[in-house]
Amino acid sequence: MAFVRAEVVGAGMAGLAAAVELTAAGLPVSLSEAGPRAGGRCRSYFDPSLGLTIDNGNHLVLAGNPAVAHFRATVGADAPLAGPPHATFAFADMATGERWTLRINDGPVPWWVLVPSRRVPGSRLADYLPLGRLLKGRADQTIGDLVRPQGPVWERMLHPVLLAALNTDPAASSAALCANVLAETLAKGGRASAPRVAVPTLAAAFIDPAVGWLEAQGVALQTGRRLRGIRFEGDGVSALEWADGAQAIGADEAVVLAVPAWVAAALVPDLTVPDDHRSILNAHFACVPPPGAPEMLGLTNATSEWIFTHPDRISVTISGADRLMDEDREALAAMIWAEVAQALGITAPMPRWQIVKEKRATFAATPEQDARRPHTNTRWRNLFLAGDWVQNGLPATIEGAIRSGDSAARLVLGQPLKYGKGQ
Repeated sequence: MAFVRAEVVGAGMAGLAAAVELTAAGLPVSLSEAGPRAGGRCRSYFDPSLGLTIDNGNHLVLAGNPAVAHFRATVGADAPLAGPPHATFAFADMATGERWTLRINDGPVPWWVLVPSRRVPGSRLADYLPLGRLLKGRADQTIGDLVRPQGPVWERMLHPVLLAALNTDPAASSAALCANVLAETLAKGGRASAPRVAVPTLAAAFIDPAVGWLEAQGVALQTGRRLRGIRFEGDGVSALEWADGAQAIGADEAVVLAVPAWVAAALVPDLTVPDDHRSILNAHFACVPPPGAPEMLGLTNATSEWIFTHPDRISVTISGADRLMDEDREALAAMIWAEVAQALGITAPMPRWQIVKEKRATFAATPEQDARRPHTNTRWRNLFLAGDWVQNGLPATIEGAIRSGDSAARLVLGQPLKYGKGQ
């Protein structure tokens, strides 16, 4: 049926994407967020202990992410996404001191694996041939079912890159999710695989332009508005129960529920969602990086995994960080700073720091949890789901979140899905 307006609940990346697509199509939209600001996990805020504006985490996107590019173009985001002109990934082995840079050629024919200076040190061409199996991974398989989780290519490329993408032990992760990620990145070559980081902040690159664009179109974001319940009548939503009162929902009005999985499960009867999650830990240090420091540096044989350098700070991301969630924050900061200092050649004492722990950062990217992801449409004709935990073919990423919002909007509008995973 044709809807005359939409209520979008949640202003993370998925909710913003849905609101932008619906508004661009001319449908009246209301947008609400329980928190004090938009962005969800992709938020930026001023941290008084650092005296800086920081992101809650270092969310990487890739040059070939189509949903990211479309979203930013629609809202007129002009803050740059920083990164190398080609797909280069610098690494340092903290145990041996060895350093190398993966240099993936631009085109889809992977001739870079033929050149020793471009590939993983200590690897041979034969080590890369089994990787073709990863492009054919099934939903019931793990990555460990397809390739042996050992050797230089695994330890110095696949493990750190896939851990960052999946936020789950790669060997136990879904082979289908891995196949989808690789099909859109490495299989297309370096032009699609080049890493991109928001500069100066996630808010500047994604959130502020989207909120500003929506406001210019007459869509005001209501923050601090928490949804307490949903009333259902027959085959549809009849009312939303906010903390400040009930709101009737007409038969010709749509609701896009873009909230965390556990919140959606508490609001929607009999909704199956991922219920096993993985943590991410981020550390931020208020210091100017040394001259020549790479924008992004991967570490092996270390607790720290990826170092990101910004003009006014150094940030570190540790994925799959469940083991660190109960550790003392100051001890963690000291340990991580020691690795940063070693990797970047810094002799100064630890500067002001901040540790950000996200205990339920993403769903566990295992075959079992991927199978629990619901589709965008529901058994209620006017209720649609959005979020990186909703089935979109990708793990929990910015690209996946935006795709889910786009799919929800297209189902509301009765348009064909652009990415094909929402139903």
